[in-house]
Amino acid sequence: MDKLYVIKIGGNIIDDEAKLASLLRDFAAIDEKKILVHGGGKLATRLAEKLGIEQQLLDGRRITDAETLKIVTMVYAGYINKNIVARLQAENCNAIGLCGADGDSILAHKRNHPVLDYGFVGDVDAINTGLISSLLEKNIAVVFAPITHDQQGQLLNTNADTIAQEMAKAMSRHYQTELIYTFEKSGVLLDAADDTTVIPEIQPSYYRDLKAQHRIFSGMIPKLDNAFTALNSGVSKVRIGKAEQLTDLLKGTAGTSIIHER
Repeated sequence: MDKLYVIKIGGNIIDDEAKLASLLRDFAAIDEKKILVHGGGKLATRLAEKLGIEQQLLDGRRITDAETLKIVTMVYAGYINKNIVARLQAENCNAIGLCGADGDSILAHKRNHPVLDYGFVGDVDAINTGLISSLLEKNIAVVFAPITHDQQGQLLNTNADTIAQEMAKAMSRHYQTELIYTFEKSGVLLDAADDTTVIPEIQPSYYRDLKAQHRIFSGMIPKLDNAFTALNSGVSKVRIGKAEQLTDLLKGTAGTSIIHER
């Protein structure tokens, strides 16, 4: 099996010109097949403010009403996605930028919640591995924006961490797939305020203990849940770490490795 890297970059990296440039250089240098999944950054929020469209957050998650969906589609699947693709081309990395509606690549449904209405937020149902594999086999890096669709003409705003996890799970049937989450911290930290407290490895029992003792930053829990789901669904390795250390994350010499119970 050929190796495939699925690498997710967060909004904080997209908002930092130097960090984004560094990560894209390192990504372009990867010889193996590769997929980049990106988040949104603050541009959508700033544009919404300029247009007078109020943004609502629920438990830190954006409520995507019809007007907000227009903005995030324009920003995420438009400017940010194509800017990343253009920068990769400048690094001699042939890339194509897609959202979930392109080539029916990511099918999703509108999130159903018994009490809360998140608006046009999507949860992933299926990944078009045939289309994505055909691009990878042509040595084209695929860059995904976090916009999906429901096959009924409706676009949906979807969490980029979840897209990366679902992408890695689906592609692991065809490739030896490694999933890497990059963000502004050096890994999963015992002390969220101290970047030197990186936990080198987390296995399921240790993760349960960390949560029970409230020793893990609440914002990290969804990312770790995604990581363990991927690991238990055929993904060979999962790592979490700093965007500027992508090369070391690929080698396994930086960040936090999410591993099976020993």
